[in-house]
Amino acid sequence: MMKKFENVNVVVGANIYFDGKVTSRTVEFSDGTTKTLGIMLPGEYTFNTGKPELMEITSGQVSYCLKGESSWNEVSSGGEFNVPGDSSFQIKVTEISDYVCSFLDS
Repeated sequence: MMKKFENVNVVVGANIYFDGKVTSRTVEFSDGTTKTLGIMLPGEYTFNTGKPELMEITSGQVSYCLKGESSWNEVSSGGEFNVPGDSSFQIKVTEISDYVCSFLDS
């Protein structure tokens, strides 16, 4: 995982979800790709996806369950998981967690 992104544009307006318990900022790269950098407060949330996503947990502890599955998987600082496009996932945040979400080509 990269520690620093260079030569990027950052969208100033925040993405705010779940009454402010999850927030992020969009980062645009010169090759046209985007990522969001965010923070999640403890709680349980469901997110829908358009494109496939790579979720990297940079600090904290979460558990996730992909749509159509019944098992929960734990991920902590330095871990990651993939989410299919046009789908959803549930996430349980057990401690304040930072993340990087990369939007992947189908």
